[in-house]
Amino acid sequence: MKCFYSFTLVLVCLFLLGACKPVPSGQKGTADADSASTMLLDYAKGFRVKTLANGVKLVDVADPQTDEDRMPVSYHFALVQKGTEVEVPEDYTRVEVPVERTIVMTMLQLSNFIALDALDEVKGITGTKNLFNKDIRQRVDDGKIVKIGMEGNFDTELILAANPEVIFISPFKRGGYDAIKETGVTMIPHLGYKESHPLGQAEWMKYVGLFIGKEKEAEELFEGIKKRYLALAEKVSQTTERPTVFSGEMHGGNWFAVGGKNHLAQLFRDAGAEYILKDDNTGGVPIEYEQMYATAAHADYWRILNSYQGDFSYDALKASEPRNELFKAFRDKHVIYCNMKQTPYYESSPVEPDVLLQDLVAIFHPEVMDKAYQPRYYHLLK
Repeated sequence: MKCFYSFTLVLVCLFLLGACKPVPSGQKGTADADSASTMLLDYAKGFRVKTLANGVKLVDVADPQTDEDRMPVSYHFALVQKGTEVEVPEDYTRVEVPVERTIVMTMLQLSNFIALDALDEVKGITGTKNLFNKDIRQRVDDGKIVKIGMEGNFDTELILAANPEVIFISPFKRGGYDAIKETGVTMIPHLGYKESHPLGQAEWMKYVGLFIGKEKEAEELFEGIKKRYLALAEKVSQTTERPTVFSGEMHGGNWFAVGGKNHLAQLFRDAGAEYILKDDNTGGVPIEYEQMYATAAHADYWRILNSYQGDFSYDALKASEPRNELFKAFRDKHVIYCNMKQTPYYESSPVEPDVLLQDLVAIFHPEVMDKAYQPRYYHLLK
């Protein structure tokens, strides 16, 4: 019995010594992976978030399509609460949050700020073409938001005048950001546009929420979107008929069509239709008219998104390319249409995939939707 007590005492001492083990020199304010928690993401593939025991959030960003030709690098940020003295890993760029002044480069990024009611943080945008939001337009008129120019032709003086803490960018390999790099402002990549699922694109609002102190709001907003989207998709999955659909139109001698793994193709599938392109391409590819006709001649529906001045019509579609009347969808008056000059498509649809789904289901499977439903983006062209 005496031996048993002695053995137990040794174990207790060893445990206490281990628990009181000091933090090694140079690691003050950091925590190892075992004491970190990871943000749960449902659909987004392009970023990961790990919160350390000291509250620092490590954000890793990489191309969700693993397309090294377009974005050959990954990005790493350590989000630290303002006023906090804490060390961050050497390979992470320190960003003090919440960010109060930023510039956004795309409508997709801007849609996140609009959805999160965070326009006070936006101090610069690239332009206002096809922008419907009256609040943003008023801020531009009042000088609260500046227009910094377009990619490849940014005005560095205006950028510096906006005094941004960070700038959200879309990191294309073709460049256009060299002038911004010279300002020394931290550039934050936003890759929602490369997600292969509509909900994955919308989930990037959580990413923006991390930087501007609206993490909880983004989480709650996305949960509502996801719930509505999945509920309707489940309803549609019970239908037996699945019409076929294709997308795009002729421009400059080629037909630019998104691939079979694009988030638009996924949206069609969830709306109860079959997208005619089955390849693994996630972006867009130029296709000659003859090839597109051979693929889509007998498709049931044709989706078109453009910026037409005035009211688009079947006559206008035929005038742009006389051979368009050869498609079955044209003859059956089954063109699904959205005019970006008449609807806030790019500034709001990225965070409303549930609404986009409703619009398409109302067309593909009207029996599933309420007869009084009024579409927000897509309608059948009359």
